[in-house]
Amino acid sequence: MVHEAVLALKAGEGEHARPARQPRSPTSESPAVKWTLIAIAVAFLGFVLFMPLVAVFVEAFRNGLSAYFEAIREPDALAAIRLTLTVAAISVPLNLVFGLAAAWTVAKFEFRGKTLLITLIDLPFSVSPVVAGLVFVLLFGAQGSLHWVVQALGFPIIFAVPGIVLATVFVTLPFVARELIPLMEEQGTGDEEAAISLGARGWKTFFLVTLPNVRWALLYGVLLCNARAMGEFGAVAVVSGKIRGETATMPLHVEILYNEYAFSAAFAVATLLAMLALVTLVLKTLLEWRYSGDIKATRGGH
Repeated sequence: MVHEAVLALKAGEGEHARPARQPRSPTSESPAVKWTLIAIAVAFLGFVLFMPLVAVFVEAFRNGLSAYFEAIREPDALAAIRLTLTVAAISVPLNLVFGLAAAWTVAKFEFRGKTLLITLIDLPFSVSPVVAGLVFVLLFGAQGSLHWVVQALGFPIIFAVPGIVLATVFVTLPFVARELIPLMEEQGTGDEEAAISLGARGWKTFFLVTLPNVRWALLYGVLLCNARAMGEFGAVAVVSGKIRGETATMPLHVEILYNEYAFSAAFAVATLLAMLALVTLVLKTLLEWRYSGDIKATRGGH
C-alpha cells in the first residue's frame, strides 16, 4: 500500500511538473507551407489575371501610339464609348434606388414571402445573361407579348438603347442590394427606433440615420454595379443587334473589330475597358484605406 501511494505521488508530481500543452492555432503553419500557399496564389493570379491584362496592353500598343489613339478616336469607337457611359449612367442609379428599397424592405421588416424576394434578387446571378437578353427579345420584339407597349410608347426597345438599358439593369440588379442587406440586418432597427422616438419622421430618419450608416456598403455596391454595367456583353449582344456606331457598346465594338481582324484597334478599345476596371479597383482601395476607421466603426459598432 505504501509503495503504491509513493508511485501515485510521483506520478502526480510528474504531471504537475509538465507544462500544459497549448492548443495549436489553426493558422500557425510552418514558413514553408505559408510561402508555398502564397506562391501558388500569386502564380495563379499571374497566369489567369496579370498575363492576359499585360497581353492586352502589349497588343494595343504594338503598332505605336499613333495607331492606338487613331483607333480610339475612330467615330464608331467614340459612339461605343458614349453609349457605354450613357447606359451605365442610367442603369446604375436605377439599381441604386432599387437596392436601397430592397435592402430596407428585407432588413427592416418581417413579412410573408421575404425568402422569395431574396431569391428573386439573386436570380440574375444564376440566369445566363444571354438567356436574359433573349427574354427581353421575346417580350418586346416584333412578335413579343408586350409589343403593344412598344407601339404605345412610339419608340423601339429591342435593337435600341432602351433594350440595352433594360438588359444591363437586369444583369446588375443584385450588386447594390447584396452589399446592403447583410449590413442592414446586422445593424438592426435600434437607431431608427431611437430617431423616431425623438420625433424624427420617416424620410428624415432615412436620410439622417439609415443612409449614413450604410454609405460605405452603398458606395461599394455602386462601384461594382458600374464596373459590371460597362463590361456587360451577353445580354447586351442579344438585345442590341450589334449595330455598329448605333447600338454597339464597348465590349461589342471590341468583338466587331476582332472579327474583322482589326486586332490592334480591338485591343486598343479593350484597354479602355481594362482601365475603367482598374480605376474602379483603385477607387475602392483608396476609400478602404482613407476611411478604414469609419468603415470599421460602421460595421462593428452595432
